[in-house]
Amino acid sequence: MTPALRHAVRRFTLALLPACAGLLLATGAQARTEVVIGIGTQNTTTNTVTGGIVIKEMKLLEKHLPKTGKYADIDFKIDWQNFTSGPPVTNGMMAKKLHIGMMGDYPLLVNGATGQQQTGNETQLIAIIAYNALGSGNGVVVHKDSPYYQLSDLKGKLVSVPFGSAAHGMMLQAMQTRGWPDTYWDLVSQSPEVGTTNLQEKKIDGHGDFVPFAELLPYRGFARKIFDGAETKVPTFHGVVARKDFATEYPEVVVAYIKALMEANDWVRKNPVQAATKIEEWTKIEKEVAYIYLGPGGIHTLDPSIKPKWIETIGIAHGVLKKLNRVGEFNVNAWVNETYVRQAFKELGQDYDKAKTSYTNYELSGTDPLCKLPIAKPRDAGEVWVEGGGVTAHASPVCTLSAIKSAESGGKKVSAAYVYDDVLDIKVFADKAFYAVNVSDAKKPVVLPFLLKKDAEARATAIGGKLATYSEAVAALAALK
Repeated sequence: MTPALRHAVRRFTLALLPACAGLLLATGAQARTEVVIGIGTQNTTTNTVTGGIVIKEMKLLEKHLPKTGKYADIDFKIDWQNFTSGPPVTNGMMAKKLHIGMMGDYPLLVNGATGQQQTGNETQLIAIIAYNALGSGNGVVVHKDSPYYQLSDLKGKLVSVPFGSAAHGMMLQAMQTRGWPDTYWDLVSQSPEVGTTNLQEKKIDGHGDFVPFAELLPYRGFARKIFDGAETKVPTFHGVVARKDFATEYPEVVVAYIKALMEANDWVRKNPVQAATKIEEWTKIEKEVAYIYLGPGGIHTLDPSIKPKWIETIGIAHGVLKKLNRVGEFNVNAWVNETYVRQAFKELGQDYDKAKTSYTNYELSGTDPLCKLPIAKPRDAGEVWVEGGGVTAHASPVCTLSAIKSAESGGKKVSAAYVYDDVLDIKVFADKAFYAVNVSDAKKPVVLPFLLKKDAEARATAIGGKLATYSEAVAALAALK
């Protein structure tokens, strides 16, 4: 071969190398498999945010997804689909468009029962997102100008609730417990959006709804809560379900999702004000409302463990719906699968069995900056959120209301203030509460907050004091100085 020919062959070979490399890369790319993970969320349902929008926005699932072994050649595509309630999530799961979904207790029950009735479409409860052990979160509100102050006042009135929701289940439970017939109210189905508008326009007498609407609508200034799910003493929670076939084929993906959920929970607990602010940005639910649920001592506790009490609660819900012929037979034990959440705890070095027996929320602590007292009893304490500033914790309702007066006297605007109901033991907005007040001893004034007017009236009588609104309670303390 002549030098010229050798040179020509070399040039031709070098020219082919990029093309060959591209062919090899293309062949490798074609060998990869795309797996779509359909996840049904409820972004505006505040106590589900760590299972959905927080994971999505912080890309936590991508962080934890498996990338080795059988997953080395898999490209995951996460298909986030947002809904305003649980039933559409179940529809998506039955249609095989969603593999993971989140919803409240009653929709969870229907999800599980529906899957068991459709062979090949079975679902499994794989984790809990948030709970309130006494049932708080769901509630019934009326217009702020309404003459109604308790559930029985709504007899024969037009009341709406999203049918099939956790709030609907709460109302059915309340009716059955009281021995009321199905016709006690004129009950109609309305979505949160429709119910909100109709209540604001006084087209309905009351509206029952799930998180966050029983707090959101009063916060926005046109509603008043007259019933809280805590009065039922039946737990409420939101949980995560997965299609059984998907979880069986990709167990590491389900574990990755729960690990992402646990990281999201930790982020909220470590940064509650920042988290509430970001949640408002992502969901348009005001940060002050997000905080009442997820802040320290909030209405809901973030905890993925599946406690025996939650299984009992599903049984209670099944009895309520069965009595009304709204659900068929359901094997709850076959539906619950703790395998994945146990594995997630193990991989993160945490004790699942310990978490499963605990009902502890993270609580307020520190020293009251106004009264200079330690916060010894978190559920006797309160918080004040000054607009443009931070949140300060106070040792008692007296100190909390005094801090509000002090801030406003200094020209500051209070975005929100929180106290704890002295009967229901839940966090409530200070300006929406009723108070039992006795300031006859100026050195030891008594101010006790309540969500419900009837509870405040009863306690006021018991302590020899009087019933007071928020502004009256603040004024009574201010007059002592």
